Amino acid sequence: MYYVSKRMEIAGSHRLTLSYKSQCQQLHGHNWVVTVFCKAKKLNADGMVCDFKRIKDKIHGYLDHGNFNKLLPFNPTAENIARWIVEQIPECYKATVQESEGNVAIYVSDTSKDEEGTL
Repeated sequence: MYYVSKRMEIAGSHRLTLSYKSQCQQLHGHNWVVTVFCKAKKLNADGMVCDFKRIKDKIHGYLDHGNFNKLLPFNPTAENIARWIVEQIPECYKATVQESEGNVAIYVSDTSKDEEGTL
């Protein structure tokens, strides 16, 4: 099995819809640190699990300097963003989203994408 990861810093804003009163319900920004983890049993024709630039374009290129409430169709918590990232890249099985120092959400796909036949 081959594994690669891509770490990116993404500037973006969001406001959360919560069941309790919180300052996070106000629009605010973070310099998010996102790490995308990908794997494959076989390398593609170019000798890669997947192209790092493709990962950057798909995630950083879409979210950077954006309002996540307008870009994403869900409550943009770090946990939901991590799941969304995994869903964007076929080879991705795990993503970490650091919202601020000490606050990190991790999403790992329940099923191995190789078992589903996508790799």
